[in-house]
Amino acid sequence: MIPLKDDVPHRRFPWLNYALILLNFLIFYHQLTLSSTALERFIDTYAFVPERLSAELIGGQPAGGINPLLSLFTATFLHAGFLHLLGNMLFLWIFGDNVEDALGHLNYLICYLAFGAMAGLTQFFVDPLSMIPNLGASGAIAGVLGFYLVLYPAARVLTFVPLFILFWFFRVPAVLFLAFWFFFQTLSGVATLEQHIEGGVAYWAHIGGFVAGLGLGVLFRVLAKRAPDGTYRARWS
Repeated sequence: MIPLKDDVPHRRFPWLNYALILLNFLIFYHQLTLSSTALERFIDTYAFVPERLSAELIGGQPAGGINPLLSLFTATFLHAGFLHLLGNMLFLWIFGDNVEDALGHLNYLICYLAFGAMAGLTQFFVDPLSMIPNLGASGAIAGVLGFYLVLYPAARVLTFVPLFILFWFFRVPAVLFLAFWFFFQTLSGVATLEQHIEGGVAYWAHIGGFVAGLGLGVLFRVLAKRAPDGTYRARWS
């Protein structure tokens, strides 16, 4: 299922969400300008490698890259290919504006980065000795999805479903769309553990980010007040 738009309007211009999308595209463009050797070195430097954090925690010397904790954030802005980037930015475009609207610009940025870090740490706890670079905005965006689900479960998402040669469009309740997305991530994450799969999609990062978003979303609903139009006003903004 591919989301196309939701029906939740935003009250203020989501310039930070658009800035995040633009920044991801600019960094990917920079990746495209690099030679294969330079790109490999760039990814190795700024991606999150769990084994390096393990070495840091036991007092050893991480082999290469920037500080492992800092790489939890920088890895969020790297992508492995154009489809990887495009899929992530589509989800961020659709769901991020409403989360920014609810949180406020600065709080949204802090939460987005925190979701990305929590996603990387979840993947770390699943396989702390992995030397495979982790990169992509998926974990941070998963947090945005979890937060969105708590705030707007009754929203409807226009969804594109390709079935063989047919193309279907449905308006799906956000709670069903995001619950299905999370179920698929969890099912795939468990499969990687059972089959000892290394590389590919970091499903546990998605799971960790989504759960972090759910948790913060619940806290936000406790601290925020809901307006008559169904939107939220944060008391901490």
